[in-house]
Amino acid sequence: MRVHANDGIAATANAALQEEGFKVTTDSIPQEKLADYLNAEKVDVLLVRSATKVRKDLIDACPGLKLIGRGGVGLDNIDVKHAEAKGIPVINTPASSSISVAELVMAHLFGLMRNLHKANRRMPGEGLSKFKELKKEYEKGSEVRGKTLAVVGFGRIGQWTARYALGCGMKVIYVDNHATAEAIEMEIGGNTVRVPVKMVTMDEMLAQADAISLHVPAQKDGRAILGKAELQRVKPGVVIVNTARGGSVDEDALLEALKDGRVKGAALDVFVGEPEPRADLLAQDNLSLSPHIGAATAEAQGRVGDELVDRILSWRSSVTVN
Repeated sequence: MRVHANDGIAATANAALQEEGFKVTTDSIPQEKLADYLNAEKVDVLLVRSATKVRKDLIDACPGLKLIGRGGVGLDNIDVKHAEAKGIPVINTPASSSISVAELVMAHLFGLMRNLHKANRRMPGEGLSKFKELKKEYEKGSEVRGKTLAVVGFGRIGQWTARYALGCGMKVIYVDNHATAEAIEMEIGGNTVRVPVKMVTMDEMLAQADAISLHVPAQKDGRAILGKAELQRVKPGVVIVNTARGGSVDEDALLEALKDGRVKGAALDVFVGEPEPRADLLAQDNLSLSPHIGAATAEAQGRVGDELVDRILSWRSSVTVN
């Protein structure tokens, strides 16, 4: 069978698939040429991450596809219902990148609380001539310990974010339409402990949170989780971290809230216009920015590859049996 990983795959996973008899290609084919490539190479399994889109037109144009895999959690870039209606299973790797995303959340959160995102931008140009002025400007940062972190979306990533925050001495509350966890299990010094967490309403979250971390996409009707109405009700001085989807936060409303001071700062790893984010977002000094790297660690990529291999082999076994 032919496997094509259009957005790449870990070398260990590539080797494992080849050992199992698959022929694997990893060339990055432009979206507009992908259908022709898949047909010409008679690809059975298409693997993507977030860059490649697998929409209805691509699925219809490639009758030879037997399986579509996403190296990551969300499936926004794949028309899952259409694929499955045509008898093509869609798999993903929901457990592989949770730790990496949660650590990026905490990295951004620490930076926002101490204004590192601002200092890092200014030190190269002003550090020699205005060192004392910069020191005075940024000497009133805040500690995360004792602050309340609200996690919106309490799935795997949200719960790992909660573990890191609890380990730093933060209080954790969460909003979720489905989860009802009363405590989080954490391993500390080789011992497993259960730490209470509290589910709250959206209104309670907006009023209580010193920091908000988003782990859900925009709502089904396209509305942001944090839109203008929500950002007008946040606790003054809140910081927001979005590693979920660009549409989870209304970018216009966020800029407005940053400018009038209701939101102290925000971190964005995802953008509505990826891979071409808005210029005014990139220029906003109250934003800590990263180029959609939440799951992009060596460890996560290895786990993603391993999970994809396991799921592909399981699928092949089921096909063979049937």
